[in-house]
Amino acid sequence: MLIRNYVAEDRDAVVDLWLAVFPRSTGHNDPGTSIDRKMAADDGLFFVATDDVNVAGTVMAGYDGHRGWLYSVAVSLAFRRRGVGTRLVRHAESELTRRGCPKVNLQVIADNSEVVAFYQSLGFQVEERISMGKLTGE
Repeated sequence: MLIRNYVAEDRDAVVDLWLAVFPRSTGHNDPGTSIDRKMAADDGLFFVATDDVNVAGTVMAGYDGHRGWLYSVAVSLAFRRRGVGTRLVRHAESELTRRGCPKVNLQVIADNSEVVAFYQSLGFQVEERISMGKLTGE
């Protein structure tokens, strides 16, 4: 399994993966639009895991100089329970650390206990915070 930076040729496979893995996603998280926005940021923090033929998983990371974030950690059903998600998260953490990031945050849908357990196994902790958001209209 190779983890590398996303390239434009990955687009269709990543869109298909995200539609399958994130079926409850809202309109402002449209896969194609999310990819376009990430590529416009041009920060080198969008990664895919491949088996040389198939995109097996993804992770997008972000760093604003204060905190790092993980987004769109997704692994195809065909590749789950093989360490792909762990490798993607560790890769993103390494890249963030290399850039001086002191802490990594992520958000999980509250009732997704399997995913919460996955992140806890990687050392993440549930923090008593209220996550708030506001659509900007764009």
